[in-house]
Amino acid sequence: MDQLLSRRTLLATGLAVPILALPGCASGLGGGFGLEDAIRRILTLSSQRAFAQLLTDEGFFQDELARVQLPSQLGGSAITRALTVALGTSAVQDRLLRLVNHAAADAADAAAPIVYDSIRTMTIADAVSLVRGGPTAATDFLQRSMGDAIVDAMFPGVGNALRIADNGLINRVLQTATGIDFTGLQADVARKAASGIYRAIGREEAAIRSNPQATGDPVLIGVFGLLR
Repeated sequence: MDQLLSRRTLLATGLAVPILALPGCASGLGGGFGLEDAIRRILTLSSQRAFAQLLTDEGFFQDELARVQLPSQLGGSAITRALTVALGTSAVQDRLLRLVNHAAADAADAAAPIVYDSIRTMTIADAVSLVRGGPTAATDFLQRSMGDAIVDAMFPGVGNALRIADNGLINRVLQTATGIDFTGLQADVARKAASGIYRAIGREEAAIRSNPQATGDPVLIGVFGLLR
């Protein structure tokens, strides 16, 4: 458990990719830094902040933007009544919702290093447009660049976490529901968790853009402070 917490702390704070270690590039900000550096820095810091919240047991569940909702096959009043009859409790959906969000949090540690590595290595063809773009322009670019990488990274971890946390609830629910099986639930949670990660990163990016001075980072202040 201590080892897992240490790993999560490392990934959440992004210590594997310190902002100050990002490579310089040629565009005239002085000090060897340029607009590409500003994009990498804002994405790194935004990701660090997002993962610091999400990589906790309640991280996804407590975050309205990142929370993983149940598949449509498990929603609606009819299935709720069926689950209540089958499982003898009206709190089944809340329990299942918490379970899938715990699984998302457990699996998210596989996404963090991939995000940091992608930020470090991705090609930024038009940094100017990303700097001048909307509140989540850099995050949107990151999402396009990564494609399904986060989903693929999280898929095995989601399945493992669901199996470990399940005390028979999932199988009983899936037996009652129609149109979804364990693999379908696993894929649904992985996709929604990946989308939640990007939304959380985008929220942090928007906050940094609105107040770059609060970061104390001279590059972010120098680039995004001029746009305010």
